[in-house]
Formats: sequence, structure tokens, C-alpha cells
Amino acid sequence: MQYADYMALLPLMVLSAACAAVMLLIAARRHHGLTVLLTLTGLAASLAVFPVALRHTPIQVTALLTVDAYSLFFFVLILLATAATALLGHAYFHAWGGHREEFYLLLLIASLGACVLAMSRHFAAFFIGLEILSIALYALIAYPRRRSASVEAGLKYLVLAAGSAGFLLFGMALIYAEQGTLDFSALTGGLSHSGPPSLVLIAGLALVMVGVGFKLALVPFHMWTADVYQGAPAPVTAFIATVSKSAMVALLARLLAPLDLHAAPGLFNALAALAAASMVGGNLLALRQQSVKRLLAFSSIAHLGYVLVAMLAAGPAFVPAVMFYMTAYTISQLGAFGVIAVRSTQAAEADSLDTYHGLFYEHPWLAAVLTAMLLSLAGIPLTAGFIGKFYVITAGAQGRLWWLVITLVVTSGIGLFYYLRVVVALFSPAPAGQTLPTNASPAAFSGAVVLSVTTCLLVWLGCTPEFLVRLLQRAAP
Repeated sequence: MQYADYMALLPLMVLSAACAAVMLLIAARRHHGLTVLLTLTGLAASLAVFPVALRHTPIQVTALLTVDAYSLFFFVLILLATAATALLGHAYFHAWGGHREEFYLLLLIASLGACVLAMSRHFAAFFIGLEILSIALYALIAYPRRRSASVEAGLKYLVLAAGSAGFLLFGMALIYAEQGTLDFSALTGGLSHSGPPSLVLIAGLALVMVGVGFKLALVPFHMWTADVYQGAPAPVTAFIATVSKSAMVALLARLLAPLDLHAAPGLFNALAALAAASMVGGNLLALRQQSVKRLLAFSSIAHLGYVLVAMLAAGPAFVPAVMFYMTAYTISQLGAFGVIAVRSTQAAEADSLDTYHGLFYEHPWLAAVLTAMLLSLAGIPLTAGFIGKFYVITAGAQGRLWWLVITLVVTSGIGLFYYLRVVVALFSPAPAGQTLPTNASPAAFSGAVVLSVTTCLLVWLGCTPEFLVRLLQRAAP
């Protein structure tokens, strides 16, 4: 490796050093506040060296990683979402009667795996990053080990993730057997040469997509989503919904961007079917949910279906559309789960829809934040979610994927119904005698910071998206 390679990887190395530093602090002295502070310092240091890495991009570091503006954009998005999760965790675990410090170590390790995924250009790096992320998530989901729902959710995720990893590895083996390499670029040649692609290559790609579909919770690989979202602690659910999904979307977009999917109509039709099934299934399953976390879980399935529409459209607009949508989606999900985390107590999480009746009259600011986040997820104007959905629809229209665009519009209308169910509950009078518990500890201030920042970003990007759009157009590979 050359000097430029090390400079390009500097943010990743600083993040790795932060993992080691937090681990040593925990071994030397357990202190919740100090651990959170060191975690945030490590994330800030990794972001601080970002301009150094940017000056040496684009660059391919060995055969495994590519460091360019595209991967660094997702790197920044992942680190900021991790910092927000750490702050929400500080508020959530402040009064928790157990060891809290390892939570932040696991967060950093998971974000490290997510960043490796965003920089991957080789199936070996893909699998390494995925496993670093997944193994940390197993522990994060089941972190409240005395809470049976969390342990059950962690076990479900462990078993199903292990199964999906088997599909993924077998698919990689088939691709290697056909192409003789695990580099993503080999797929371009395999799908672009004259004549139909080989059956072995198509089978390998299909198995890889099974593994990717599991991580993105696309239908029919979504069976784990609602149970894991509901059983995991609220900050962990926010992390899964944002960091884990953003990393996989970054990798999938890099994998699909150079491919001519029309040269393999079977693969294209399979991905289109996944997108349509996810949009329809996710929205229909969310319609009658009484758990807010399960509702957001099923809606996340639909949102990843929307993103897949833009990916299938290809063309110059698809990558910026995906990047903007994931930015808006990350902000909205962090805000929505942030409200749940702030309102949750050690005894129980604020998950049931009934507990949100009358929230506006008790905590108007929290109700306003949650309303803004839900409207953004629904794609209402003046929010970042509206701009993101507009760009996805534009990309789909440019790709002439009319039936997928129509499905997107119709299912978005269905989604508006269940988002408004929650909004109506916020402004409905609470039943007599109902109390609305909210985390009132001094540590809840950190959660309030996250909610304030995400709300400001949501409105700013919804009203003036030009700056981010120009940035993403320059960052697209």
C-alpha cells in the first residue's frame, strides 16, 4: 500500500482506533457518561479527517475497497446516524440497571462494518463488512438480556441472518466459479458480452440477491423485520432502520450501477417483482398495526421497495436519487424512533399506539416532531421525504418503468393512511386516567438534541434541497 492509500483509509482507521479506545476505557473504568463522550469523540475524529481522505479520492485500495466521493458520502451519513444513536442510547440507558458501556462499543463496531460495506468493490470485502455489522447487531438487539422480547428478537435475527449468509456465500461461490474473480467489475463483463449470460452466473446473482434482500427486508425476505424492530431497544431499532439499511443500499447501488440489467431480463424481472411486492406488501401489512414500531418496520419494507425502483431505472439520475432518498429516510427514521426512545422508560417502551393518544396536550413538542417525521415518510411537501420521493419517481419515469412508478404512487397513498392514523392519535384526547410516561432524566437532553437537529434538517432539505442535490450529483460514481 502507498501513502495515498493510507490517507484515503484514514477515517476508517480512526474509527477502528475509536473501537479500541472505548474497549480499553471499559476495561479500565466503567462510566456511562465517559463512554458516551469517548464514543462521540471517536466519531467526531473520524469525521474530522474526512477532508484528508477526500483529497486522495477516487482511489482503489487493494482489490477490496474503493474510496471515492460516493463511499465517503455514505461514510459520513453512517457516522452521523451512529452519533445520533449513541445520544439516544445515552437518554435511553441512563436509568438502566445493568452494564451500559458495551452498548457503545457494539455501536462503533457495527458502524465500522457498515462503512466497510459502503466502500466495498469486491465480494470478499462485502462479506467481511456484512459479518462485522451483523455480529454486532445480534448483541445490540438482545442487549437488555433480562427482557424476553429482546432476547427473542436477537435469536430470530441470528438464525435468519445465518441462513441468509449461507445463500450469500453459495452465490459468491457460483459467481467465482463462472467468472474466476470476486470483483464487482467482473459482473459487468458477464452480463454485457454477446449472447445471454450463463445460467451459473444468473443463479449466483440470484442467491446473492437473497442475502441482500434479507438485509434490506424486501418481500419475501421480510419475516424478521417486525419482530426485531419491536423487540430491540428503540435506539437499536433506529440504528437498524438507518445505518444497516444505508450501508446495504450503498453497496447494492454500486453493484448494480455499471450493470446492464436489460441484458439479463430474468434478473431484471426478479428485482422488479421484489420492488413491487415490497411496496404492496409493506404498506398493506402496516395498515392495521397497533404497535408503532411494527408499523414503522413494515413501512420500511415499502421504502426500500421505492429505492429499488430507482435502482432498476438506471440512467444518470438513479444514483443521486438513491443517495437523496436514503438521506431523507435516515433523518425521518432517526426522528421517529428518537421520539419512541425519549418516551420510553426502564419499565416499558412507548410502543403501543394507544399510549400516543393525547400526546400533543401533554408534550406538544414531541408530538410536533413525530408528526413531521411521519409526514416526511409519507412524502408530504415541505419535508425531505417529499423531495426524495420526487427524485425516485423521476428516475423511474426516465427509465420508463411505468408500472413500477404507478405502483409506487398508489402504495404511497395507502401509506399516507396509516401514518395519519398515528398523527390523529397524537391530537386526539387521551382516555380518562391515562398517563403519558416520558423520560424526564437529565440525560434525556441528549435525545432532545437529536430530535431538534433531525427536525431542522428535515424542513431545511424539504424547502431548499438544491445544495445537497448538487453535492450528490458530483459524488455519484
